Amino acid sequence: MSKFQALDLGLVVRSHGRHYIVEAADGRRLVCHPRGKRSDAVVGDQVRFAPASADEGVVEAVEPRRNLLFRQDEWKTKSFAANLDQLLILVGVEPVFSESQLTRSLIAAESAGINAVIALNKTDLPGADAARERLLPYRAMGLTVFEVALKADPEGSRATLASWLAGKRSFVLGPSGTGKSTLINLLVKDAKAQIGEISQALNSGRHTTTTTQWYWTDDTRTTALIDSPGFQEFGLHQIVAAELWRWMPDLRKHAECRFHNCSHIHEPGCGVRAAVEAGLISPSRYRIYGEILDELQRKTW
Repeated sequence: MSKFQALDLGLVVRSHGRHYIVEAADGRRLVCHPRGKRSDAVVGDQVRFAPASADEGVVEAVEPRRNLLFRQDEWKTKSFAANLDQLLILVGVEPVFSESQLTRSLIAAESAGINAVIALNKTDLPGADAARERLLPYRAMGLTVFEVALKADPEGSRATLASWLAGKRSFVLGPSGTGKSTLINLLVKDAKAQIGEISQALNSGRHTTTTTQWYWTDDTRTTALIDSPGFQEFGLHQIVAAELWRWMPDLRKHAECRFHNCSHIHEPGCGVRAAVEAGLISPSRYRIYGEILDELQRKTW
């Protein structure tokens, strides 16, 4: 038995700088600080902590993780959350979603061993058919794509979402304007009140929209949603350029090439390029692959 196993086990439900909100096994939430200078816990981590008072504690150790969802660019790494069951990517009919950002999110999830599902919101709007068509390659890859209309049909959307979220810890990812806040407020009782209470505990009300937040959607604490602030870029510098195709199922399926180290860009006898020409791989997906590959090959570190 390690010296930490005798300590209380808690769940990090929010982090901001060197402050964490840790939920104890009995549901109590404490403001905790890490021991020493290092602060490497993220939302979703199981931590060993020592209570310092009725509502404060000290994080002594982080338990081993099942997985970690993160993005990495040329300058820094941004961790989203740990120990996830799935990534729920919310895209909308309006505004028109970025297929590059969608692909990058899926690559990050695939490389971290996290299942991903896609929810198309605002399907009551006129552009729904065009959005559905853009998502056809993802359905063809075997990804789950389901539809909701969070504002137009909240009850129907709630039922649809519940069937995919029940019993899981789901990280919700989506661009601004897609409906993430609507989704959270639909599924989480008193979501805004929870944010306010935690911000007050951290004395950081001005940061209410800039930190990752864990919500239980049920009283039994078996289904969770993890919300995170929006972002403009999704770097994938954690991916080795030569391995990029392995994290794209549609490319991987056709990567039977003449050369074992084929880049799938210019070599003769490339199964991926042949599949693109045969219409078996979406041209837009292949174009995005080339853009990301070029980005990774130009890494300076």
